[in-house]
Amino acid sequence: MTKRESQLKAFGELLDIMDELREKCPWDKKQTMNSLRHLTIEETYELGDAILDNDLPEIQKELGDLLLHIVFYAKIGSETNDFDIKDVIDRINEKLISRHPHVFGDVVADTEEQVAKNWEQLKLKEGKKSILEGVPKSLPALVKASRIQDKAASAGFDWDRSEQVFEKVQEEIQELHQEVKLSDQTRIEAEFGDVLFSLINYARFINVDPESALERTNKKFIQRFQYLETEAKKNGESLKDMTLAQMDVYWNQSKDHFK
Repeated sequence: MTKRESQLKAFGELLDIMDELREKCPWDKKQTMNSLRHLTIEETYELGDAILDNDLPEIQKELGDLLLHIVFYAKIGSETNDFDIKDVIDRINEKLISRHPHVFGDVVADTEEQVAKNWEQLKLKEGKKSILEGVPKSLPALVKASRIQDKAASAGFDWDRSEQVFEKVQEEIQELHQEVKLSDQTRIEAEFGDVLFSLINYARFINVDPESALERTNKKFIQRFQYLETEAKKNGESLKDMTLAQMDVYWNQSKDHFK
């Protein structure tokens, strides 16, 4: 048996298991696409955590969980004769081939930027009225801002140099600072949003994924804060009774452990 044959055999076994679960398991039998939705989102975030931690065994596990969800949705779709797993796979195969004419056709695209631009133009030819239609409405705001900017840039709506974007960041921070002085909460929120949007745009120019960068900082803060809590407890101290200066001693120590 070739490696591809063993892969297809394993996938077939997963489909058989799904059929049996849907028929015999009380929990699996009652699930709908709507009831699975929040679980799928949770599994996606768990995969994202594993990727950030570079935990390969966990990545493998979470990929399996996501694959199960894909098979589950396809099984539910087959029960109403709307689609099955073959339809799902056929659809993505067709899209990949049509969206990569530089691989499966005679279009030339030698750079990543050319590929992205061609991709968005092909979407418009398929019937989308706006390049931005492809950004899911339910995306978290930070991720959505990043995708909006990527797509606008693919249409040529972009800055020329990273220095220009950084100047825009500084300009937006100044505008926020002025609104804070005036104490207009509505305007403060608007300007704060502009600062975040411009920073996310700058991240694109310096090849930083803002979502991953912020999540890594979140993880680092949690590690350092938990170190502070642990060390204070070891010394019989309670955070609520400590001064900021006292907490800073442990906080600075934590920097040696968590970079």
